[in-house]
Amino acid sequence: MSDPFFSVSPAEIRPTAEPVASAPADSTPDDPAPAAVEVSAPVQDIAPAPAAIAEDVTSSAADDVADKPVAETNGKALVEAKKLPEVSQKNGKELEKNGKELQEAADDGFKNVSEAEGQQKKLPYPKSVFFIISNEFCERFNYYGMRTVLVLYLSRVLGYSDDTATVVFHIFTMFVYFLCVFGAIISDSWLGKFKTILYLSMVYICGSVLLTLGAIGPLNLPIETFTMLGLALIALGSGGIKPCVSAFGGDQFKVPEQVKQITSFFSLFYFSINAGSLISTTVTPILREDVSCFDDINCYPLAFGVPAVLMIISVIIFVLGRSLYKMKPPAGNMVVLVSSTIWTALTTKCKEKKTNPREHWLDYADAKYDRQLIDDVKVLMRVLFLYLPLPVFWALFDQQGSRWTFQATRMDGDMGSWDIKPDQLQVLNPLLILLFIPLYDVAFYPALRLVGISRPLQKLTMGGILAGVAFIISGVVELNLEKTYPDLPYSHNVQLRIFNAENCQYQLSGTLNGAELQPFPVPALNVYTDKDLYVENTASLIYTLSSTEAGCEGYTGTQVLTQKTAWSLFLNPKNATKTHYWEEDFVDKPSESHPLVRNVANIDPTLKVVWRSVSKNEVVYDDYANETLLTRVNSGEYAVFVGDSNIGTFNVHTGGVYTLLIVLNSAGTYTSNLLTVTEPNSMNILWLIPQYVIMTLGEVMFSVTGLEFSYAQAPPSMKSVLQACWLLTVAFGNVIVVIIAEAALFESQASEFFLFAGLMFADMLLFMVMAYYYVPNNPNKSDEEIQPLTGGDAKAEIPPLEGGVENKGKDIKE
Repeated sequence: MSDPFFSVSPAEIRPTAEPVASAPADSTPDDPAPAAVEVSAPVQDIAPAPAAIAEDVTSSAADDVADKPVAETNGKALVEAKKLPEVSQKNGKELEKNGKELQEAADDGFKNVSEAEGQQKKLPYPKSVFFIISNEFCERFNYYGMRTVLVLYLSRVLGYSDDTATVVFHIFTMFVYFLCVFGAIISDSWLGKFKTILYLSMVYICGSVLLTLGAIGPLNLPIETFTMLGLALIALGSGGIKPCVSAFGGDQFKVPEQVKQITSFFSLFYFSINAGSLISTTVTPILREDVSCFDDINCYPLAFGVPAVLMIISVIIFVLGRSLYKMKPPAGNMVVLVSSTIWTALTTKCKEKKTNPREHWLDYADAKYDRQLIDDVKVLMRVLFLYLPLPVFWALFDQQGSRWTFQATRMDGDMGSWDIKPDQLQVLNPLLILLFIPLYDVAFYPALRLVGISRPLQKLTMGGILAGVAFIISGVVELNLEKTYPDLPYSHNVQLRIFNAENCQYQLSGTLNGAELQPFPVPALNVYTDKDLYVENTASLIYTLSSTEAGCEGYTGTQVLTQKTAWSLFLNPKNATKTHYWEEDFVDKPSESHPLVRNVANIDPTLKVVWRSVSKNEVVYDDYANETLLTRVNSGEYAVFVGDSNIGTFNVHTGGVYTLLIVLNSAGTYTSNLLTVTEPNSMNILWLIPQYVIMTLGEVMFSVTGLEFSYAQAPPSMKSVLQACWLLTVAFGNVIVVIIAEAALFESQASEFFLFAGLMFADMLLFMVMAYYYVPNNPNKSDEEIQPLTGGDAKAEIPPLEGGVENKGKDIKE
């Protein structure tokens, strides 16, 4: 899987100081990292590029410098005292401003990169980070392992419809990302990173344990209550620690001396996220489907329990490294500061907009906050305006774990000796991400430059368009998939089936609501099917079954048939209870995709019918011959026994519904016939690969370039705020899915896929218009307004502000 965050160009790493606040980010498919960023969903945690993380971790000193006002002109015009030296300066290059060479930013500025590298060699690699990396691997294994099987658990065990399961899944994901901001705030403002990670990990463990206990049937616990409470605690724990772990790892290094070492740390951190995601996404579906436990052919308790154990191990590992950690006290959270600045500006404007008009509404906060902070927030707001269309992308991306998984359940994963589970297909996302990332710089981006796509906003738009294309592909696949779906009863329609478990052929005649029926044959040891009987609401069927063969008794009776129902008549004269009986039958695809089988055995009812798996030599069915209930089994080959007699070997496949007719011949042997009531899944699951490939291509382009652009445009002090807002776009994207799924606008899933594709294309069209009018911010601009005051050069002096912030100094007359 992949987190919605990725990396920023390595060139942007600045050897300054530590970050102002932990940024809400984690890495891998669903986890953006602090200075790093996660790329979902599914790695829904892909990690931010290590370099990007390092940049934010090393940008705090810059923030501190940038936040210090130097002078006031006419009472309000603040001027920067010095400019944060850029990497180019550290390399010995001098800035040119207005065509004139200036000395390096400060005599006591940072040492150049070569000096930093020299010192770096003298500092040992902090051993504490290996505890943090191991902790992250275990935590990501838990999160993605649980999340991979979650939607099927909601559908198959809790009995939710596909729509309801989708809604619950996306509400859970939404809260995970909303609570990232909460975790960053309490970490930076109150508890510090170590305590935040430790305390919320305990909450996380409680949620995982509750989810596991609720899945254990014999405990008879309130399964729905335990599931929802467990998911709530997991969302709080996972979301809360997401922005803290990578930032805490960055705190273990001394910068600028260890710039290279911190970059290697984030590479390892990123690898641990993807490794945890890859392994858990592969393993947990196997634990779910290939292991039987607690009298169930599936084992959800094991699929949830193994990740829960890994989460406990992650906390133990994290605590073991406590004596080695560098722990920094909370220093305040920039998200809180920015929110407070905006709130102050809005409330002050409401009071003073008529008496004290300002050019920009944020200028109303200057009574409480310094000019540099206000200017930074202005730049931030311009960048965030471009964020408004971004949630639609995450609405599409995160459906890999819900709608696309349900789509996979209706397809055939049989690869011969190996079955691909529907939820296991999610492993493609983290796998492809690891494959595509190195290829982008050497293949994809050069190819895009050939067609004129080179700027970040162009690449981001292309990523969104690719997501829309992926959903068009999924819609086309669904249209072809619908051709394989069974015909179901509809309004004013009844389906009629007659299962004949005798060696006699019968002929049915009679009337339906007084209208005479055309006589039709019911073959021996077979089934008669009519899917097109018309009724108003209910209809009375008066029937006679007769045979001309010797020793074959006839049947007569009356049955009331109701519309939108499949009715089945079973002829089973040796059944001790009834010689023939009616049932409302199930003819749809099994909701759990497992094959459903039943026996109609016209034999001694005291005998037992046994189904034994050929591959595993396990008994999956063992009951008396008079039982005819549909029973769920795994796809595969089975040997069927009546008593000690092997009556044959039969294959059943995913998505099929089968009825096995058994009759005792006059010679004392058994004859059987396996009838297919509902055809099994026939479209190969590998047809889903193109949409996963296109979506992953779009995700890497969208996430990497989106964060790269944001980091390049935002002032250093605002990077953590941007990461928080990036995470919130993921949360709001899941809100969109919840709204559309709840609305249930279409009966066809293909139509919903096309709707999302259309939304994505319209959204990217809007984004292109917004990007066209966007005026880029250059945080390294060298015009007069950012030059420090100099004593002798008039051209370098900053004139009093005539516009923008109101110059109150001019109005003082006393």
